[in-house]
Amino acid sequence: MPPAPSLRLTRLRLRDFRSWAALTARFGAGIVVVTGENGAGKTNLLEAISLLGPGRGLRGARAAELARQGDGEGPLPWAAAGRFEGPWGGFDIGTGTPEGGPLARRAFRLDGLPLRGQADLAERVAAVWLTPQMDRLFQDAASDRRRFLDRLVWALEPHHAREVAAYDHAMAQRNRLLAGERREGARADPAWLAALEEAMARHGVAAAAARRGLVARLNAALARGITGAFPAARLELACAVSAALGAAPALAVEEGLRAEWAASRGRDAAAGATLAGPHRADLGFVHLPRELPAALCSTGEQKALLVAVVLAHAALIAEARGFAPLLLLDEVAAHLDAPRREALFAALAALPAQSFLTGTDAALFAPLRGVAEGFRAGGGQLVPDADLPVP
Repeated sequence: MPPAPSLRLTRLRLRDFRSWAALTARFGAGIVVVTGENGAGKTNLLEAISLLGPGRGLRGARAAELARQGDGEGPLPWAAAGRFEGPWGGFDIGTGTPEGGPLARRAFRLDGLPLRGQADLAERVAAVWLTPQMDRLFQDAASDRRRFLDRLVWALEPHHAREVAAYDHAMAQRNRLLAGERREGARADPAWLAALEEAMARHGVAAAAARRGLVARLNAALARGITGAFPAARLELACAVSAALGAAPALAVEEGLRAEWAASRGRDAAAGATLAGPHRADLGFVHLPRELPAALCSTGEQKALLVAVVLAHAALIAEARGFAPLLLLDEVAAHLDAPRREALFAALAALPAQSFLTGTDAALFAPLRGVAEGFRAGGGQLVPDADLPVP
């Protein structure tokens, strides 16, 4: 199979975004390295790039949280814009505070024209990322791993976010009805509860099926050894609904869920929550060479497993979407030993994807001299790094 065409960000412009009052940066290489001290704005740069695609970016922040605080002026209207080169040629994407609008809202433009939604962005731009916060994934709650999985699914199936949101909305309404029934002693309308449970079953099974499908595809990609020197990994989806889909048609699984929820209304009312369903899913990681759960691996091994999954996910996007996504790797060299850093750099150089890497220690990126384009961040500026000149 020929390599997928790459998506390249050639120019980034920021105005009053996070710590950046103003910035215009041009990128010419397939690998871009940004170094600087903590607080220099490196992660903010990656976040701005991530916001040029669909979703709420690598921090999951609300629009109002993205504004720079002006001196005595409070938060300011912000904007981020990128010039891209892709399979369709050149195009421009912009996002930020709507003109004259509230900071709590976010608008989008494609080639200067307003966009009503984010579906058009999903057709043009895809990005995957790895951040230091994700290093805690193996120790955090199941909900964090579930959100991580949902972000991976969304990159390939944009409608997945709607299914998850619709399921969560219906479940929240059911929980409120059951809580009111317990508090007030009045029986909730059974027909209303049944309608909510029907919606939960429909959207929940769709979400569970998408999760199940992506885990299978990722495991197949990881088994092919596409992540090079990084350890082979296996993902394990712990979800009764996903497991049921392996043995029965979706409609039968939906019917089973509706019956289970109808029978458990008293229990869920007493608990104040819905105790069964796809919202209880968890994602496990196994280090295959050692057949060891990731939670029991060393910090370096855990980082290597995450890198392997992210690289495999990028390969899946390239196969499915016809173009390689942007890779945003924040402090990626942390916790990787020298051989694995070199393996990562070699893998990135071989990929058609454009990669953005950040770090505090510029020396760690020395093996990329002649391959990557370097910048140093600090004092609200981004300047070329003479140690990593444009290749």
